[in-house]
Amino acid sequence: MRVILDTNVLLSAFIRIDSNPYKLLQAWLDGRFELVSSAAQIEEITRVARYPRVRRYIAPAEVGWLVNRIRDRALVVDRLPKVDVSSDPADNFLLGMAEAAAADYLVTGDRSGVLTIGRHKKTNVVTVSEMLGTLQLE
Repeated sequence: MRVILDTNVLLSAFIRIDSNPYKLLQAWLDGRFELVSSAAQIEEITRVARYPRVRRYIAPAEVGWLVNRIRDRALVVDRLPKVDVSSDPADNFLLGMAEAAAADYLVTGDRSGVLTIGRHKKTNVVTVSEMLGTLQLE
């Protein structure tokens, strides 16, 4: 099963290790699904992690660890199709990743953005809790 974890989910996993995003990150590391990412997402992770409000919770070493794991263990798609579907244009690359990798799920915590789409082509857009339910981890 191919799954995209939105940047907000990935970074949230490092804020609280007893959180649902952490459970999803751990499920990927345990081989429960194939994580899909892209150079655009890796860039977003490193950029967002530098924001002062994020840096107070996540150390640069943790961000480096995450980026290295993504590069080593995830399916990193190279070419993203142009997608213009989301009300937030900054989220369209996630939908491009979904198309390029034929992902089964896109998991996000962005309730007012990409989550409102519900489905993009083959990809179901779901919350962290819904994905945990799918993986039977709740």
